[in-house]
Amino acid sequence: MVLSSKDFKMSTASVAFKSRKDHKKQMELEEARKAGLEPAEVDEDGKEINPHIPQYISSAPWYLNAQSPSLNHQRKRKSDPNSTKTWYDRGAKTYQADKYRKGACENCGAMTHTIKTCIERPRTVGAKWTSKNIAPDEKIEAFELDYDGKRDRWNGYDVSSYANVVKRYEAREEARIKFLKDQQLMKLEKNNTENVEDGVSDYEDDEDELKVDESKQMDFAKVEKRVPTMGGGCTGTVRNLRYREDTPKYLLNLDVNSAHYDPKTRSMREDPLPDMDPNEKFYAGDNQNRVSGQALEFKQLNVHAWEAFEKGNDVHMQAGPSQAEMLFKNFKVNKEKLNMELKETIVEKYGNAASGDVISRELLLGQSEREVEYDRAGRIIKGQEMAITKSKYEEDVYINNHTTVWGSWWKDHKWGYKCCKQFVRNSYCTGAAGIQAAEAASSDLMKANIARKEAK
Repeated sequence: MVLSSKDFKMSTASVAFKSRKDHKKQMELEEARKAGLEPAEVDEDGKEINPHIPQYISSAPWYLNAQSPSLNHQRKRKSDPNSTKTWYDRGAKTYQADKYRKGACENCGAMTHTIKTCIERPRTVGAKWTSKNIAPDEKIEAFELDYDGKRDRWNGYDVSSYANVVKRYEAREEARIKFLKDQQLMKLEKNNTENVEDGVSDYEDDEDELKVDESKQMDFAKVEKRVPTMGGGCTGTVRNLRYREDTPKYLLNLDVNSAHYDPKTRSMREDPLPDMDPNEKFYAGDNQNRVSGQALEFKQLNVHAWEAFEKGNDVHMQAGPSQAEMLFKNFKVNKEKLNMELKETIVEKYGNAASGDVISRELLLGQSEREVEYDRAGRIIKGQEMAITKSKYEEDVYINNHTTVWGSWWKDHKWGYKCCKQFVRNSYCTGAAGIQAAEAASSDLMKANIARKEAK
């Protein structure tokens, strides 16, 4: 089945949804065009499109909104130079009014904006009521930038404004050179006053030295080196990577089993001379930089972020570095605050010997520098051999309102509490009333026993 282009015509750039039947018809039409049975597609300029061009080349992107077959998206587009270089006329004014006009800004009196969008300082009494100091109308422009114009970061930049930056730096450099020159002249005048007899010759020699110092100061950070170019040789100013007088890292230790040297990064992490005297060593490997300066602070910041994340805080060093750093700063402040509070409580309880306060006699006589070592049972192993043996149990612990401990009372082969004369352990203390009740009960029992014996 062969279809004509008149019966079925479909754009290659169309991205509309096609049914299975329409897709099949399109594929058959493309095969017929490749075989030469059907004429090729024609673009908007009347040129035929080669049917053997791949689809990823012939189909236009969706954002171009192509409605007809074409290959213009593959050709270089000519952009309008005005659409890239145009920019707003900064500070341009169009009209200066003498009195307030209806519909103008109530604050400044300009017709190009309202009081909500006014950027002038709010007046105590606006121009609507005073009709004085009416602001001129701004120039309002409306133009559309192309793709390059919207993304040109230098669009609208005034090149002449950079001259102010250059002037500022030149003035700073001149002031610095003048200050150095004045300092050296003051030093020369001081030396000349000391040598009054030879003042003229010394002053001339000092002027020559001053000129030499100025030249050294100007060329301090520059190293002259011959740099060959395409047209021959020329003298250029470049900065050396290192001083040629320094010994390279890989020549510090020629042993093959010494520290590894990476020639690509010019780094040596381990110490090439570990047995050398540290006072005479000037290079101890690149790893020493990891535990010094801000590298150590950065490592502590990472560790704090990891620990905070493990404890449930939503913090990540790479995703939110500012948040992690702020949390670390707050953590250090809170930690220092807690340490100060702990120190104050200890000083308040035990005093501060460094402050010069008088130490109490109990603490002064109760402390000692002798070292005594005990075992788990409380016995002395070494140290103070003549110490009094102490119990390993808690002493003088009163429970249930008792004033004596269990075992302080003994009667009839029984232990009890002396304060209430009870024999039941962990009982509640009854005090003097309990003692009287116990004596009364015992006397009644005694009288009953005597009466029983007399009856018998």
